[in-house]
Amino acid sequence: GFHQFEWQPALKHVATSCNVGIFDGLSGWTSSLDDCPSETITRRFRYDVALVSALKDLEEDIVEGLREKGMEDSACTSGFSVLIKECCDGMGDVSEKHGGGPAVPEKAVRFSFTIMSVSVRASDETGEVIVFTEPKPNSELSCKPLCLTFVDESDHETLTAVLGPIVAERNAMKHSRLILSIGGLPRFFSFQFRGTGYDEKMVRELEGLEASGSTYICTLCDSTRADASKNMVLHSVTRCHEENLDRYEIWRSNPFCESVDELRDRVKGVSAKPFMETQPTMDALHCDIGNAAEFYKIFQDEIGEMHKKVNASREERRSWRAALDKQLRKKIKLKPVVRMNGNYARKLMTEEAMEAVCELVPSEERREALRELMMLYIQMKPVWRATCPAKECPSQLCRYSFNSQRFAEILSTAFKYRYKGKITNYLHKTLAHVPEIIERDGSIGAWASEGNESANK
Repeated sequence: GFHQFEWQPALKHVATSCNVGIFDGLSGWTSSLDDCPSETITRRFRYDVALVSALKDLEEDIVEGLREKGMEDSACTSGFSVLIKECCDGMGDVSEKHGGGPAVPEKAVRFSFTIMSVSVRASDETGEVIVFTEPKPNSELSCKPLCLTFVDESDHETLTAVLGPIVAERNAMKHSRLILSIGGLPRFFSFQFRGTGYDEKMVRELEGLEASGSTYICTLCDSTRADASKNMVLHSVTRCHEENLDRYEIWRSNPFCESVDELRDRVKGVSAKPFMETQPTMDALHCDIGNAAEFYKIFQDEIGEMHKKVNASREERRSWRAALDKQLRKKIKLKPVVRMNGNYARKLMTEEAMEAVCELVPSEERREALRELMMLYIQMKPVWRATCPAKECPSQLCRYSFNSQRFAEILSTAFKYRYKGKITNYLHKTLAHVPEIIERDGSIGAWASEGNESANK
């Protein structure tokens, strides 16, 4: 739709026109791309126009929210503040099956945003009053696409070229207020952006960190893999965009003339320039997937009694996996998948699946350890899945630190053959960072990438 609006002060480097539709996302630096016809690469909305359109879609809800809170429409025109969740994800194979279009990469990236809440500062009170909260923050319906691009998410140069203009518009909007008519009166909106809907690969790409296999295993703290496996629970969130920028500067200039190893230890794995701010959090969907993949491997190890062996041949491992797949298919009708996905993860991390696996585990004490591990996980999971854990699962939220401590204990005793000096990225986040993130943001589940992922489909 086309709506009149204006920014105060006017946005730097962004045109003032309001009636802009979908345009070529590379307008401005077209000639610099050589591999494929650049006008076919990317299409996008201007960020401010898309936000205005999304706000106008919510106009009735906002007006109704004001009425419900007993705030006269006319009284509140200035202090509206809008919280935006941003998501960005690469999509694998999107090739034309039989078409003669231009040669473009077979991969795509989608960037989208969701309006999470709209609040207003009441004239007499100091606090903010929330007049709209997105009831389904993980639905593809609330997730508005901003930019569609044919680019491989691993192609850093092209990705920065494509997302660059979006970052520029977003930065301009942080320092400016939008004047838009809602309910027949011009109102002032300021925006807060939270980039949370990214999987770990994308966060590392945007924040200039080394890839996921790096010894610096976490996008939230400076811990190394060895540290995290020794001390599984006690870490706090320390990384942020500014710090990453500073560290990149140190990496680039090496002010203390150190060797590569010393320098890398000083910057804790920041080795590229961060170009987009993300909120240091963890993505609930990928946390599910990552942990389920790890449990799937634990199940195989337990079927093969790995705690007694030093190393097993590939054939042995293959036979354990076949036995596991066959059992899961027979008992809980779970078909094997090539790549772990959200649905498989949800079905695998249940008591039924656990019992099916236990039938294949020879020793009773190993079965007990496995059962306890799974029961703890099932207790912990709702905390980072729930849209509002304090309301939906208060008792599990209270017990989370205790449960994660016990979980870590079991890993480092019963399963030490697997976690001696190593741990997976998502297990570390699940055990160490969940309570702190929830204390800060109120939720992890609501800020997940799920809406964007299902919209990709």
